[in-house]
Amino acid sequence: MQLSEQEIVRREKLGKLREMGIDPYPAALYPVDYSTKQIKADFKEGKQVNIAGRLMSRRIQGNASFAELQDSEGRIQVYFNRDEICTGDDKSQYNDVYKKLLDIGDIIGIEGELFKTKVGEMTVMVKNFTLLTKALKPLPLPKTDADGNTYDGFVDPEMRYRQRYADLVVNPKVKEVFVKRTKLFNAMRNFFNEREYFEVETPILQPIPGGAAARPFITHHNSLDIPLYMRIANELYLKRLIVGGFDGVYEFSKNFRNEGMDRTHNPEFTAMEIYVAYKDYNWMMEFTEQLLEHCAVQVNGRTTSTFGEHEINWQAPYPRITMTDAIKQFTGFDITGKSEEELYAFAKAQSIDVDATMGKGKLIDEIFGEKCEGNFIQPTFITDYPKEMSPLTKEHREHPELTERFELMVCGKEIANAYSELNDPIDQRERFEAQVALGDRGDDEAMFIDQDFLRALEYGMPPTSGLGIGMDRLIMFLTNNPSIQEVLFFPQMKPEKKPLDLTEEEKTVHDILKNHEVMDLVDLKSQAGLSNKKWDKAVKGLTGKKIAKVEKNDDSLTIKPL
Repeated sequence: MQLSEQEIVRREKLGKLREMGIDPYPAALYPVDYSTKQIKADFKEGKQVNIAGRLMSRRIQGNASFAELQDSEGRIQVYFNRDEICTGDDKSQYNDVYKKLLDIGDIIGIEGELFKTKVGEMTVMVKNFTLLTKALKPLPLPKTDADGNTYDGFVDPEMRYRQRYADLVVNPKVKEVFVKRTKLFNAMRNFFNEREYFEVETPILQPIPGGAAARPFITHHNSLDIPLYMRIANELYLKRLIVGGFDGVYEFSKNFRNEGMDRTHNPEFTAMEIYVAYKDYNWMMEFTEQLLEHCAVQVNGRTTSTFGEHEINWQAPYPRITMTDAIKQFTGFDITGKSEEELYAFAKAQSIDVDATMGKGKLIDEIFGEKCEGNFIQPTFITDYPKEMSPLTKEHREHPELTERFELMVCGKEIANAYSELNDPIDQRERFEAQVALGDRGDDEAMFIDQDFLRALEYGMPPTSGLGIGMDRLIMFLTNNPSIQEVLFFPQMKPEKKPLDLTEEEKTVHDILKNHEVMDLVDLKSQAGLSNKKWDKAVKGLTGKKIAKVEKNDDSLTIKPL
């Protein structure tokens, strides 16, 4: 393990603390009785307090020092005075422990007394302090120069996502996003509970990856010797509970889809699904409007939220437009009655990326996604999807080629999906079989046939409407975050590259090579300016460590970084 100079110094301080008999990681409870927020809310000079937190800054001036302590609620100024802390002849607690052996980032407990400085700042006079945790790595704190300019902030997204623990400490606004995320879940849960809908849990490991068209993660159960799938959706299990006699059930579920990653997709995400018996998709549209208006107010205190350059109005009611009319509005093409061949030809003519494995449903979905979706900024219900797109949805009562389904679009993205649920077991079987046929054509997102779910429907499921909401996307829109990684504590990341252990010669060659996709070996040698012996050793080192690869190209040799 390679340590920086600061990390080496901190470990030396750790040893000195132990030599003094100070445990840098004590096990005993520390009696915290106030947070920084509580102190500021009910400040009284002379009040005795016990607080704990992380030392974030300090200004040592001989026998006295002002510092800042940060806890989960915020920061407060603390005042260390040598004679207040060390009342006897032994001044080592201040002179040695505080001044020399503590560092920014250390976690300490403070017994103190409240007072205000001459400029009126609320402050804790330290009477005693206890080291609770010695930090061995320095925090990535921003620096401020003499002119007040801030630099070296911890702002690189990849570093922030990998080290969310440091991000939360040094970028306090990040925490506000996650506080609002929890407010959203609580608001939604309370909305459902007030209407006496029942929160449930369903399996994450499933024998059939049902309830959505998506590519699953696959694992194996050793004892049962069977394949199992990480849940892509919980829909079919929640409907089983409606069959079993519950009139309204909901679940906040962790779902997993083995698909691409981008600013709105993470392989692990959170969805909320709710199913209510004796309702249809018209009722569910009104319910969704009321739900989201309620959530916006609970999270932000108002019915609007800012997302990029847009102000989103969550107040009900929301506009409604059929998918057919939306496609016609933005392309002039009427999908009604069109064959698969006609849809494919139109998509190709519009330069939409489609292929021969796609059936009518996927072709229509691609056309809508490419040409229409991005136009819907304010919350808008897209209704009445073609049957081929909706294998779990009840046939439209007036238009048999359509289904009773809607999706809610916001800022060009889908955040909710809902149906009048298909409860005809014979129709459902035929829809599943059509999905299997698509899978045979090469569609790796086609649904499986869930025989047990079909059996459940044969016992009889009452008319039901269901709704699914992508919770991560919703909180993005409510907190003005364009990337899903900003609203997940620990988003999925590529494996972290280990620091390269290179000699000086290898580093010289690599620094030149890394800015090129491929280089002529002679040109690289010329730029590196190394002797023949050092050059040969550097190239052999880089290729041996699989950092670069030499290839023969016609009459010359080239090298490329790996």
